[in-house]
Amino acid sequence: MNLTIKDIAQMANVSQGTVSKVINNYEGVSEKTKKKVMDIIHQSGFEPNFSARSLATKKSNLIGLIYAGRINVDMTHPYFNEVISSFKKNMGLLGYDIIMFSNEKFHTDNGSYLARCRHFNVDGCLIIAGEEVEESTYDLALEGLPCIGIDIELKGPKASYIMTDNVGLARKVVEYLYLHAIKKIGFIGGKFDSPVSKFRKQGFLDAMNQFGLEICEDWIQYGDFHEESGYVAMKRILQSNQLPEAVFSTSDMMALGALQAIKEAGLTCPQDIRLIGCDDIAACRYSSPKLTTVKQDKEKFGKLSAYMLDDLINDRSQLKPVFIDSEIIIRESC
Repeated sequence: MNLTIKDIAQMANVSQGTVSKVINNYEGVSEKTKKKVMDIIHQSGFEPNFSARSLATKKSNLIGLIYAGRINVDMTHPYFNEVISSFKKNMGLLGYDIIMFSNEKFHTDNGSYLARCRHFNVDGCLIIAGEEVEESTYDLALEGLPCIGIDIELKGPKASYIMTDNVGLARKVVEYLYLHAIKKIGFIGGKFDSPVSKFRKQGFLDAMNQFGLEICEDWIQYGDFHEESGYVAMKRILQSNQLPEAVFSTSDMMALGALQAIKEAGLTCPQDIRLIGCDDIAACRYSSPKLTTVKQDKEKFGKLSAYMLDDLINDRSQLKPVFIDSEIIIRESC
């Protein structure tokens, strides 16, 4: 038998409003009445209806997932896949469902995320930065919708963000190489106007200058975080008059492409050129040689995003931005 809140109210001899308060743990109900209602709920096997709970709490239990930017982050990229997988799992445990908003129409009509969020009555949003982020993305946070950004700085009454310490990440790589007497270092960044790429390049240049290392412009190239662009970037580096001793690629996928370029040039890694990637995707453990990389805690990213967003939705706390540290994973390529 499918019981309703009305049935539970009649069985407990209380109003439907009282049953709703008990289900949603609201104040204003005596402990005696609360126990009576809960006993009937447990004995009858009643499960609160999602729609009824949404009406009672004025919440939809829907979370908007936004890949912001005129140039999307690639949903197939292993790094983002793992972060989103962790986020979805933890939001599910907190009682939410997720709806994903496409940004394809931004190319033609500069559409509004805010309007769509209002249409679907989402409780909050997770925003992941792509390239060329639209101004309308920031409107979500400024309008007071609970938002957590990943690799995008959000400012608003109910907004915060999570980032890897990208400057520190790149500095850590240069310091590691310097401590191993490696001083001629190249750099393959993502798109040069990407915020993440800018921070990582800043950290790279800061550390190079700190340790008095020569910066060779021919050894600084850019890709788009995918294999082919890393392959092309490394080919350019290999065309320079002198080769670097090591190259830091700001994504593992670009590093895997760079590794192929090294092999095709008749060189070996790490004997001729050492290589360090970033993200610690699974493929690093199966390349030849196995790729040394910088690990970002993707599980932690997703879980923190979920718990912080839930706190913002429920007005539990004022949250500050979170910067997550990274770790160099030593394998065979360096």
